[in-house]
Amino acid sequence: MPGLTRSSSRRSAALYPRWQAIVDDHVIDLAWTLGGELLAVAAVSGPISVWQTRSGEIVSTLSGHGFGTMSIAWRPDAAILASAGQDGAVRLWDAASGQSQAELAGGASWVSQVRWCPVQGGKRPPRLASAAGRTVRFWHADGRLEQEYANHPSTVADIQWHKRRNELAIAAYGVLILCNPDLPDDLRRLHWQGSSLVIAWSSDGRYVATGDQDSTVHFWITATGNDLQMWGYPTKVRELSWDSNSRYLATGGGSSITVWDCSGKGPAGRKPIQLEGHAAPLTVLAYQSHGSLLASADEEGLVAIWAPDRLRQPVCTVQLDAAVSRLAWSPDDRRLAIGCADGSVRMYELAPG
Repeated sequence: MPGLTRSSSRRSAALYPRWQAIVDDHVIDLAWTLGGELLAVAAVSGPISVWQTRSGEIVSTLSGHGFGTMSIAWRPDAAILASAGQDGAVRLWDAASGQSQAELAGGASWVSQVRWCPVQGGKRPPRLASAAGRTVRFWHADGRLEQEYANHPSTVADIQWHKRRNELAIAAYGVLILCNPDLPDDLRRLHWQGSSLVIAWSSDGRYVATGDQDSTVHFWITATGNDLQMWGYPTKVRELSWDSNSRYLATGGGSSITVWDCSGKGPAGRKPIQLEGHAAPLTVLAYQSHGSLLASADEEGLVAIWAPDRLRQPVCTVQLDAAVSRLAWSPDDRRLAIGCADGSVRMYELAPG
């Protein structure tokens, strides 16, 4: 059972620590419910814990997946958690009881990701997508298989839903596929010779970006399929986050944060904003869902809050004693959940101001 310690001391001018918990292993994923009442925390070894976000009290502990959990996601309209793991299964869990409602075959020996579509059409419940090997499957909310996209050119590296449309982006080697599972044909196939690691889709759908194995960031204009490539990053790029207005894209790939201004004619020919404050390689970048603040974290446990459109220095910082593996803002942007490599989970609240 995860342990809990409370903290009431102030550690920074803008972030108040609210509670701290310990799970069994490295935190591989965090997920808030849409209303912000619950936080699910997945340990890489398998177990998943569900917490009350205000009190820090444990709600339930889920067994997760044998050989390890890899991804978790809350259903948008219910306290049902989807999880994926290295046992080849997708599971749907009732958060209150901690019981598994359904076990689904992911299509390969391990399932890397699960993502609920945030858009609901009419009376249709939300749809779940899962990625396993070269296979992407779409599931009805009750666990029925709707359809399968198989035989991608390589293992699917990432999948991301558009925030406002029933469209999924799928990254595999050499191609980024944009699809609507209700249509027979792909919306677009965007080709280039490279290996994408993560996808970030702007909220307005104008751009889709990927962080890549070859230390680049790739942009596509979705309406035309035209592309841009940003290079010069010290390492492969796994950290991407768009601001809520789809103007700024924050990118990692080293210890510096590079923020591209994508307004107007786009980032081509513009000098990006450089944010220097981390001495160690970045592990996570996360813009608020509605606000303009950016959270960043690194391998030495430094968490920083930035206002890149106004300042080049952090608004505040928090130094933790373990590498940060996950950051997640609450849906109302007032709280920040932090997961670390040592299994610690911390909840901070943003001070007014």
